[in-house]
Amino acid sequence: MVHMHYRGHGRSQIPEDQGNLTIQDIARDLAAVLDDDGVGQGILIGHSMGVQVIFEFAKMFPDRVAGLIPMCGSYGRPLTTFNGSDLLDKIFPLLYYPLVLAPWTMTPVWKYLTPTELGYFVAKMTEVNRHLVKREDFMPYLEDISTVPVRIFVKMLDHAARHTAENDLPDLRVPTLIIAGEHDGFTPGWLSERMRDLIPGAELLVIPKGTHTAPLEMPDLINLRIEKWLWQHFGQPMLVENASAESRRDENARFESA
Repeated sequence: MVHMHYRGHGRSQIPEDQGNLTIQDIARDLAAVLDDDGVGQGILIGHSMGVQVIFEFAKMFPDRVAGLIPMCGSYGRPLTTFNGSDLLDKIFPLLYYPLVLAPWTMTPVWKYLTPTELGYFVAKMTEVNRHLVKREDFMPYLEDISTVPVRIFVKMLDHAARHTAENDLPDLRVPTLIIAGEHDGFTPGWLSERMRDLIPGAELLVIPKGTHTAPLEMPDLINLRIEKWLWQHFGQPMLVENASAESRRDENARFESA
C-alpha cells in the first residue's frame, strides 16, 4: 500500500509555488509517487477530497487504474452540498481572501486549538459519531491537520470547490466500490448514490450511523467489504510478497502519518 501525503501535508514539503494546488496537480503528484515506487497500475482509495483526486487521476491516467474505492466524498463542488445546502459555497468567497492574504489571523486557533480536547469535543458535537469513534483514532487527524498551513488548506479547498468529475463518471470502466456514511453531513449520502448510478457497474456500501469519518467509526465492516470486493473482482487481495522485512519497516516509517 502506498499512502501519499498531499503538498504541504504530513511529511510533504510546503511548495514554493502555491499556485499549483489544483486537483489536477495532486493527481500528477500521485502519478509521480507511483512512478517513484515502481507501481504501474493499482486500486485507488480516496477519502473526502481524495475522491475527486482519484476520479481526476482515472481521467488523466486511465491505464494506471485497476479499480476505484471512493469513500465519504463527492465527485465535485463539495461546498454546494455541504450539510445539504449551498450556504458554505456562498460565504466561502467572503472568507477566502482574508484567510489567504492574512492567514496569521487564523493560524493560532488552527494550530494550537485544533489538536486539543476542545477540538475533539467540537468534532463530536458536530460531525463525528461520538458513540462509534475512538479518541485515539481521531486525535492523530486533528494533530496532523493542524500542521497544514492555513493558506494552503484554504487554497486547496477553493480548487476542490470548483472542480467536478461528474461528466467523466459514465466513462469509467473499472470495478468501483463506493463507501458512504449514512449520516455524513460534509458529503451527503445521496452524492454516493448518484455516483453509483453514473458509474457503470458500481457497488455501494452505506455505513449505518456512519458520518464523514466512517472509516474510523466502523473500520472492520469497511475492511471486510473491501476484502470481499477484491476477491470478487481480482481473485485475491493485491499484495506485494517480495518486499523484505527491512523495506517494509522503511515504508511504514515513510507513510506512518497523513
